[in-house]
Amino acid sequence: MKEKWVLLAKGADFEGLAQKFHIDPLTARLIRNRDVVGEEAVEKYLHGGFSQTYSPWLLKDMKTAVGLLLQKAAEKKPVRIIGDYDIDGVCAVYILRRGLRAVGIEADYDIPDRIADGYGINRRLIEKARQDGIDTIVTCDNGIAAAEEVGYAKEQGMTVIITDHHEVPFLGSDSEKRFILPPADAIINPKQQDCAYPYPGLCGAMVACKLVEALFEETGADKEQLSELLEFGAIATIGDVMDLTDENRIIVKCGLEQLHRTGHIGLNALFAVNRLKKEEISPYHIGFVAGPCLNASGRLDSAKRALALLEAEDPVSALRLAEDLKELNDSRKILTEQAVKRAIEMIETTDLHRDKVLVVYLPDCHESIAGIIAGRIREAYQKPAYVLTKGEQSLKGSGRSIPAYSMFQKLQACGDLLLHFGGHPMAAGLSLAEENLQRFRQRLNEECGLSEEDFAERVTIDAEMPISYISEKLVEEMALLEPFGKGNTRPLFAQKNLHIDYAELVGRNRNVLKMRVSDGMGTAMPAVCFQHAEQTLEYVRAHPWLTAAYYPQIQEFRGRRSLQLVITHYY
Repeated sequence: MKEKWVLLAKGADFEGLAQKFHIDPLTARLIRNRDVVGEEAVEKYLHGGFSQTYSPWLLKDMKTAVGLLLQKAAEKKPVRIIGDYDIDGVCAVYILRRGLRAVGIEADYDIPDRIADGYGINRRLIEKARQDGIDTIVTCDNGIAAAEEVGYAKEQGMTVIITDHHEVPFLGSDSEKRFILPPADAIINPKQQDCAYPYPGLCGAMVACKLVEALFEETGADKEQLSELLEFGAIATIGDVMDLTDENRIIVKCGLEQLHRTGHIGLNALFAVNRLKKEEISPYHIGFVAGPCLNASGRLDSAKRALALLEAEDPVSALRLAEDLKELNDSRKILTEQAVKRAIEMIETTDLHRDKVLVVYLPDCHESIAGIIAGRIREAYQKPAYVLTKGEQSLKGSGRSIPAYSMFQKLQACGDLLLHFGGHPMAAGLSLAEENLQRFRQRLNEECGLSEEDFAERVTIDAEMPISYISEKLVEEMALLEPFGKGNTRPLFAQKNLHIDYAELVGRNRNVLKMRVSDGMGTAMPAVCFQHAEQTLEYVRAHPWLTAAYYPQIQEFRGRRSLQLVITHYY
């Protein structure tokens, strides 16, 4: 696969920052590389807490929404929350329901079925709410693209409050956009054009959490409950792959601290069945171990099972629910591997491999895993990828993108071929009539605007750093930059002319390459490579001197600490 190595060279007074904040000049460089500029911003990045998050009242329509909800409380009228079936939507429903009840608002919930209902609020859910005597709906993690459905609810005399974080649909070109907002009584979404909120990158659960925060401030409710909800905002932020910048980074940092001592029955059960220690929970464990279990119920069954776990009140039932979710996720993994294999075979054996935007049709694939498969294809080919499946009435699918390609905007340009679509620059969902499939593929490729350079994997190097500069103190100091994730990546370094003194495959499946590297000037250090271990072993045997991209870590074994390199890329 083609790679494009980029060495960051962002300037600042690194020595001055190092003295001011008592950090190594290299650490100051790493912070600047993450576009944190100015002493106030550096202070917030290093030591910011929940008090440095933004006021919920800056969100457009927040005052209106709070007023409407408190009016419903005074009238003793119940509210129905309509969420989404993924981890963000489930956490949003949990946060919103707990928050509304804490200020005396009776709230129940409904979550659309992925297969029967599709994404977001719809007429069936609206009609069901009306028949149940509900006159107020609050959406979370959906609704911004539901102008027709919200219009129907208003025709029935219902109050509708939308909390969402997805892009606002629009007509026209980038230069002349006409945004289409649903006719709701209040819309809380930081991506609205006239919203004054300083940070538009919140996930759906955190937008819901902002509404709860405003309700707590307005009513004088105990804010300690808000800190308990923050751990679910962190889970959703990680699980929905939001950028860990600015406010999101603070939310995840504080939320993880809360998770490390959580007394939440459902979360502790989920950690237990996955053999995780809560005090060691990291973004990796949320993103790739525990989080997918919460997502699995919405994919293969009902997201209400995940919500039942979060609302469980005794450890025995929580453990049973957690075990069920883990089994569902294990099944999802098997289905995913089978479908990814089929998709890659299709790409390699047809003219699909020539396309710059991959559109793969897997009619028998479970539509709930289309997004995961698209992500795996995107990783394999470094191209935007859509995976479509055959639904009852149309084709349904999901897409995952690369940085050079805004998926939402490109779908907007194909709107005449689609029945529904929505999403972000890097991910989207859609449905279309089967007869439009080839036209859709053709249009996407004709208008993609991508060059060959856009398909090269970008390897971003923070600094050229000789391994002789590495120390335990420096590695420990780099922990100040955590949590790492999208938008706040783990620092990556490079050194030329590293010699591979020896290399061998280790591990139960012999899928880890263990090495010892030296710089030719007396510094040697153990190293490992986790990616393509066999292929890498062949390469280093033929090319014992190489340029390596790496990050350092501290290994602990039987009470002994030692430095080690993790090599991620090389040539």
